[in-house]
Amino acid sequence: MGTWRGLRVAFILGSLFMILLIIVYWDDVGGFNLYPLQDPKHESLHSDSYPQATSGPPRSVPTSRAHASSSVIVHTTAPSTTLVPEEKGGEAKEQTKDKGKETQEQRKEETREDEEKERSRTAVEEREQEARKQRIMDVCSGKDAMDFPGRTRAFEQIPNRELDHLIVDDTHQIIYCYVPKVACTNWKRVMVVLSQSLISPSSGKPYTDPEAVPPDLVHNSSLHLTFAKNSPCGSGVIYWVDSWKKRVETTGGALDLQHRQTFLYPSGAVCVCSFWRHYGSLSRHLMALKLQHYTKFLFVRDPFVRLISAFRNKFGRPNEDFYRQFGSVMLSRYGNMSGSLPETAAEAFAAGIKPTFQQFITYLLDPETEKESIFNEHWRQVYRLCHPCQVKYDFIGRLETLESDAENLLKLLEVDHLLHFPSGARNRTAASWERDWFKQIPSSMRRELYKLYEPDFELFGYPKPDSVLHR
Repeated sequence: MGTWRGLRVAFILGSLFMILLIIVYWDDVGGFNLYPLQDPKHESLHSDSYPQATSGPPRSVPTSRAHASSSVIVHTTAPSTTLVPEEKGGEAKEQTKDKGKETQEQRKEETREDEEKERSRTAVEEREQEARKQRIMDVCSGKDAMDFPGRTRAFEQIPNRELDHLIVDDTHQIIYCYVPKVACTNWKRVMVVLSQSLISPSSGKPYTDPEAVPPDLVHNSSLHLTFAKNSPCGSGVIYWVDSWKKRVETTGGALDLQHRQTFLYPSGAVCVCSFWRHYGSLSRHLMALKLQHYTKFLFVRDPFVRLISAFRNKFGRPNEDFYRQFGSVMLSRYGNMSGSLPETAAEAFAAGIKPTFQQFITYLLDPETEKESIFNEHWRQVYRLCHPCQVKYDFIGRLETLESDAENLLKLLEVDHLLHFPSGARNRTAASWERDWFKQIPSSMRRELYKLYEPDFELFGYPKPDSVLHR
């Protein structure tokens, strides 16, 4: 009996001991074994969202522990199913972030490529400008064995009357040598806007858009300040008068007409200019200072194409001034005309009488032409208009690359934020027309004409037109 009681006590003690072991074992490792395996990066999301799953209820009695175990199972399995959409959303966010990063990187790469292209283009253009300027220096120094009148003379030896194509803008420190038939109308409009030398009758203020400046006004020599005369229009503005010419509208202040010369434009504008005065050595000193410190530019063109353009513009249609001064001379001298010529260009053109291109070339080659008067600016050589051997130009533009050269020049002048170059119709005379225009000209005359304009071909890098000269 005693033995049986001892066994019962031992069994009870053993059972208690086993229960104790189970409790201890559950606290240490049981919870870990019941959790499903998860990705480590989601454990923090799980623990943050469901803190009760790890804390559990009190550990006082086994029954509550058993209940806690069922609660743990429920709570730990529920997040495992609800985490799936979160996991997908996370992946979507990650993919969106990745795509965003890829887009940003792509944009940065495209920006870098654009900047690289711009730097490359700028470098090419700068090298081209340096090559153009170097060529002028080589020709002027005699390196290419090219000689022409005035090549070696000093700037001080150039008469004032030959400096009338150098337009000066003191405000922006710019000097522009204009060459007729090389986009000079539009460049003069740009200079008018920069110098604010023309008042718009509609606004009463200086023009700000070059395209709005009337093209018939910009060629009036009184409008521009050049080295050949003093400042135009007194204070540098154009004054507008009413239709009865009784009053003068200015931008302010009294208008003193005493000791001044008045020019009336067809549009109703009056330019009041001071009389031209000489300043002797002082004027030359000021010119030299401006040439040293101002930014100087000009635009050039293939010399033969420029001649064709000048002929088409001045003699291809009725032009009264050019007919009276030049066309009638060509017709009477080289046209084998019998009888008197029509008095006006309109009458001559109506009768089918007009100068031919060959007569025009003959006129240019005739030694008597320059004995009577200097070449008209529309066919005078560029080296005689702009004196590239005496004036060191900072920018040499070409009509053949007008758009890009104009854009680069305005940036160089630091005025690209003030205006844009007019996008008017380009001159339609093409270089490919040379052969057709010169096919009726004897080869001896073509070669003689080339010698007359050879300095311009050489100075500005235009190839010798062998197809025209030796056809």
